[in-house]
Amino acid sequence: MSSHHQVLIIGGGTAGIMAAAQLLKKNKKYSIGLIEPADTHYYQPAWTLVGAGTYNFDKTAKPMASVMPRGVHWIKDYATAFDPEKNTVSTKSSGDHTYDYLVVAPGLVYDYSLVPGLGEAMDKGVVCSVYTDPKHAWNVIKNFKGGTALFTQPTTPIKCGGAPQKIMYLAESHFRKSGVRKQSNVVFATSGGVIFGIPEIKKTLMEVNTKKDTHLRFGHQLKKIDGENKIAWYALGDNQSEVNSKDIKISKDGDLIGIHYDMLHTAPPSVAPKFIQESPLVNDAKWLDVDQYTMQHKKYSNIFGLGDVCGLPTAKTGAAIRKQVPVAVDNISLLIEHAKKGNMAYNGYSSCPLVTDYGKMVLAEFDYDGNFTPDPKLKRMLISDSSKEHWRLWILKKYMLPYLYWNKMLKGKDV
Repeated sequence: MSSHHQVLIIGGGTAGIMAAAQLLKKNKKYSIGLIEPADTHYYQPAWTLVGAGTYNFDKTAKPMASVMPRGVHWIKDYATAFDPEKNTVSTKSSGDHTYDYLVVAPGLVYDYSLVPGLGEAMDKGVVCSVYTDPKHAWNVIKNFKGGTALFTQPTTPIKCGGAPQKIMYLAESHFRKSGVRKQSNVVFATSGGVIFGIPEIKKTLMEVNTKKDTHLRFGHQLKKIDGENKIAWYALGDNQSEVNSKDIKISKDGDLIGIHYDMLHTAPPSVAPKFIQESPLVNDAKWLDVDQYTMQHKKYSNIFGLGDVCGLPTAKTGAAIRKQVPVAVDNISLLIEHAKKGNMAYNGYSSCPLVTDYGKMVLAEFDYDGNFTPDPKLKRMLISDSSKEHWRLWILKKYMLPYLYWNKMLKGKDV
């Protein structure tokens, strides 16, 4: 069953499919294998919109076979272990696969043990997440009758750091429409010390939160969930502060404080997949140890990493992958053909499309240095300042980006 490929890719998500498509655009003779067990490929950025009742979940899914680039050998299996000295990846059922170059892009996984009680409560009753079951999230938001709506996130890195607040903004709007806003408190609790790290975006989002009358609680580290009594327990960091305080029910237990909720939305605690964590390829924080500019592994020069699995000081988003892939592809193709790396560099670009209301969005684009770096193409959409709320950015998020994703990005075309 085992096979040898010039390039072996682990992961059929955004990064893996894009990398395969772009490599074949460079040279359709490359022998490329891609290890991916899933039957379905999801466009996850739209899941926030699904959770707010404004996007059809079925439209976010396509059969994996339909996005797999022609010419790629799809190994429908789970990667289980690495032997980088022997250029080998083991799989669950199809034996060992060897490679000249390896692209590691399996994404991240959820580890509920990091927040005891969350696993049992998640996606049941009033506890929801657009990350795991956006349809359930919409049911929870739609059926909310008032009380405390708590929006929160774990202390781990997560996909799309802005999503836990985006769904809050949309939910708050929906509560106004459904007539329950007056008897509700909307609370956002996060371990961070600010609503967003980029000053231009922070300014806009604080205005949004003032207008929406949401209660912000910073420096709140999510520790455990008591699903039965509907309490989320937090440790308080040194960066603890509150904005726009509301009279909500709070319990104390030693150093922990418990926020009582009538509905809870959170991102799940996120980690690299187990087979990655247990491999010789990770840094101390157990994320893939790659050079932040070249995406090349720090120890093994024929291994590259892409996407959420990488230990990089930037946000884990599809937009980041869009800029990472061409760098890795350029390096791999030059290594194959000329035994040398290229000089393209990834500058840490990432972006968070921050939906602030139905029909409004702010687009946070930034790099490793935390600079606000708006795409010049936005000027063509007549958007002069993407740090301000704009309906055209909502159109971009809801209609243009999904189209570009399926028809351009996954096909290896420049976007």
